[in-house]
Amino acid sequence: MPSLRMTEDEIWPFVADAHNGIFTTLRRDGMPIALPVWFVVIDREIYVQTRGKKLARLQNDDRASFLVEDGTAWKDLRAVHFTGHAHLVTLEGELLERYRAETLRKYAGSRTARNDMPETTANAYRTAAGGIVKFVPDERILNWDNRKLQTATEPIAEGTR
Repeated sequence: MPSLRMTEDEIWPFVADAHNGIFTTLRRDGMPIALPVWFVVIDREIYVQTRGKKLARLQNDDRASFLVEDGTAWKDLRAVHFTGHAHLVTLEGELLERYRAETLRKYAGSRTARNDMPETTANAYRTAAGGIVKFVPDERILNWDNRKLQTATEPIAEGTR
């Protein structure tokens, strides 16, 4: 049976180009909280600019997970799920410039200008404490790409043998 697993060279471009990720942190009682986030990948590490309770949860327990998925039909489903550790970081120098460039590349056309937001929403973003979280995955990466099964089982077109 053909493998539906992705190689690391397939995993990282897929993750880096995904628009949304699901970032899961743990409450004090151990209950996982999974929320969608925008993120960037630099050197196979995931950076999330966030605010609020996610930061507080990470201060209590830095274990986290991160999921990226794609596809609407079963035959097109693919996903990468990481477990690892996350913590607040301060980016400087070249790393900060790379972070800004990648954020601009991915999200420039998707942002809502603060003056286009309802005032209460804009104020909430303006006043909430936030920062950049670095998620470092463990070595084991759960992944699958159902498109590989389809490719491996497609009949060979006449005249191509």
